[in-house]
Amino acid sequence: MVAGFRRSLSLPMPNPSSPARKGRALPEKAYHVRSISLPCRSHPAVASLEDEIRALRAWQTCPEPESGSPAWICAGLARIDLLHASLDDLLQLPQAQDPLRHCSSALWTDRLLDDFLRFADAYGSFRSVLISLKQTQSELQTAIRRRDEVQVASSIRSQKRIEKDLAKLAVSIREASRSPAPALAADAEMAGFMREVTAATAMASAAIFSGIGAVSSAASAVAASTSRASSWAVGPLRKLSMSRSSSLKRTDWEDGTLERSEALEECIESLESKSERVFRSLVNTRVSLLNILTPSL
Repeated sequence: MVAGFRRSLSLPMPNPSSPARKGRALPEKAYHVRSISLPCRSHPAVASLEDEIRALRAWQTCPEPESGSPAWICAGLARIDLLHASLDDLLQLPQAQDPLRHCSSALWTDRLLDDFLRFADAYGSFRSVLISLKQTQSELQTAIRRRDEVQVASSIRSQKRIEKDLAKLAVSIREASRSPAPALAADAEMAGFMREVTAATAMASAAIFSGIGAVSSAASAVAASTSRASSWAVGPLRKLSMSRSSSLKRTDWEDGTLERSEALEECIESLESKSERVFRSLVNTRVSLLNILTPSL
């Protein structure tokens, strides 16, 4: 965890105003890789990573009604993308690579690579789910306009299967937050950063998958009342703010349901582009880790 303190990897920062004199080497302490003490000025790459971890955890603690809303879900994807961009920046530095490269705990490094593969696979599946969900919304809108209750029922069944897939993705990705600790204390600093990144990514991703599943479920609940022409039996779509009325005409109801379905479709389109960015960030990070942890032939 990063809350309450700032752990930093001591990375040497050159001082352009004080160049080394000719024939004299800089003091040995200027080349240290890590320090037990907490320096007053952290390396920018370390500070940026810590800031992004804190920002992602703060996003997860947003209160209702913001949490769970489409805007909140999109913001979470953006935060994950920024987190992994910062991590990749840190992994480009030799001072950060050395502790990982010399890590002798094969179990930990193998699990770390597995975690990032799981992340990439999960977001690949998430993108496919979003495409299916958008297609289902398009089919549902057509069925409502035609008042085709058979097709409406079929679209809702498809949507519920998609919601189950999202729930499974949320459960699966949480496993990545349980990576074992490395065996050597010398590796603990960089390993600590990696554990925090994987844990924050896993929990935030699970919240995102569950969140879009809940929004979809609320939308399908409203659409399901198409076959209940005799009464208004379903409550409002909470996340997309539908107004209550006990005296709506059928045509009014159809217009309202279409509006909610179209709003969900727009939300999905926004999520598609953001999930694509996260997927690419995760792949880039895993490639960087492979380059560090896999010996060159």
